[in-house]
Amino acid sequence: MDRILLVAAGLAGAAGVALAAAGAHIAGAERLATAGQIAMAQAPALLALGLYGRSASRAMLVAGLVIAAGLLVFAGALAFHDLSGSAALAFAAPWGGTAMILGWLALGVAAVIRRR
Repeated sequence: MDRILLVAAGLAGAAGVALAAAGAHIAGAERLATAGQIAMAQAPALLALGLYGRSASRAMLVAGLVIAAGLLVFAGALAFHDLSGSAALAFAAPWGGTAMILGWLALGVAAVIRRR
């Protein structure tokens, strides 16, 4: 098991539910709902990588950390925008989304080149 990824999975799942609920109940908070959906989509992957843990290659673990970091930046920027009304961090959302995409691509590459 890799505890960092398991913690990230738990936090992503909890944040996903909370953000989706807030997005459903706060008028005009579509970004919160989107952040929640993305968090809930990444949480199972982080959980699987965390449970795969030490048997995973270092590249797979790094890919999981990149996905988690991207999620934090992406969802954080969207939540900040809706909750504060400020677009000051709007530039960060594409960076977070790009990091998640790169993390997923790195995971695929790591699976192909995995040591035997």
